[in-house]
Amino acid sequence: MHDAMTSTHWHEPTAGGRAGKKTFGRPKTPYDIFMEEEGVPIFRGLGFRRVHDLPLGDWKRLGGRGSYIQLYGTEGKWGCYVIEVPGRGALNAEKHMFEKIYYVVEGRGSVEVWMEGDSKKHIFEYQKGSMFAIPMNAMHRVVNATSTPGLLIAGTTAPNIMNLIGNKGAIFENNFAFTDRFSTADDYYKYKEDIEPDPVRGLAMRRSNFLPDVLNCDLPLDNRRSPGSKRLEPYMTANTFYLWLAEHRTGHYSKAHAHSSAAVILCLQGQGYTITWPESASIKPWEAGKGDLVQRVDYEYSGMVSAAPGGARWNHQHFGVSKGPLRISAWFGPNNPAREPGPPGEKHTDYTGMDIPEGGTAIPYWMEDPFVKQEYDRSIKANGGESHMQAAYYDKDYKGELPKE
Repeated sequence: MHDAMTSTHWHEPTAGGRAGKKTFGRPKTPYDIFMEEEGVPIFRGLGFRRVHDLPLGDWKRLGGRGSYIQLYGTEGKWGCYVIEVPGRGALNAEKHMFEKIYYVVEGRGSVEVWMEGDSKKHIFEYQKGSMFAIPMNAMHRVVNATSTPGLLIAGTTAPNIMNLIGNKGAIFENNFAFTDRFSTADDYYKYKEDIEPDPVRGLAMRRSNFLPDVLNCDLPLDNRRSPGSKRLEPYMTANTFYLWLAEHRTGHYSKAHAHSSAAVILCLQGQGYTITWPESASIKPWEAGKGDLVQRVDYEYSGMVSAAPGGARWNHQHFGVSKGPLRISAWFGPNNPAREPGPPGEKHTDYTGMDIPEGGTAIPYWMEDPFVKQEYDRSIKANGGESHMQAAYYDKDYKGELPKE
């Protein structure tokens, strides 16, 4: 006999029964456990209005105050946190076997990056709106040049590595040098303005390990999400971490489109909101009587929202409601279009950039639920803005021509 409370003995099912449990709690991943052991708050949810409002805790390992951010749909796909840099102080120097990008929400200072054992350091200055990447396993330290605390958001591939390896020593105490990703060349962190087509979809891409000001930098015309919209993909330190910057013209909103989870929207300029709903709830959820399945998050500068919070594909749509343009950044972690499942060489389409009649998932304005525009007109008016969504956009024959001013 054995103690039913402590035994790990397995019982075969009785006649007509089935093995195993019908219900069970989702196990914690190694990354979940790691976050809890860090001793700082963990925000879990669909999104929030601004990162400034998140509670912060003392973070012994990093030497600042911070909080983990795990928006729905990102679990296991990529990691995120916000960190406060002490006034006239610095974060602890660190290195790790995962990728990391930083966005500077508030503050001004400098960053030191070097390979352990190498006397030469890259030192560059950052300001509010700067974005930069840390090469894999490179030593780095963030220094605050002002008396007030700085605030940075970090995106990492820590969950991907930790959930596979499950050993902190191998991640934080590994001496391997990624010389294919890191260089001591003087221009390694020099801003580069050249734009080239990305190798997968041919969209505008900039190879630069440091972007001094993503709030005000020029973005090239893209015209896929909304009339006159702009878009740029930064490619930094040979990372697999995928992200892009985009801007919608004043008084405009994007077409809804569907894809699986991973993408998180970060608001960089203006105010707006995002709606998201399961693709199975129809392209016209309110007309279908499923408006209760649509979720909405309002945001301003530094606000974040999960575009597809989990479970199959979700439609999502972004709306600018301020008196100026809406500028956003989307972070995917290592979940870019080139890594979608399928055999190598298989023909693929840019389905999120193609309308439904073309075989894509984007809902053209003329096909969208009428409630979408009604709610947008109400929301932008309530915020003191004015809609510039022209009647021509909702014509079935509209081909994406630029707005007439």
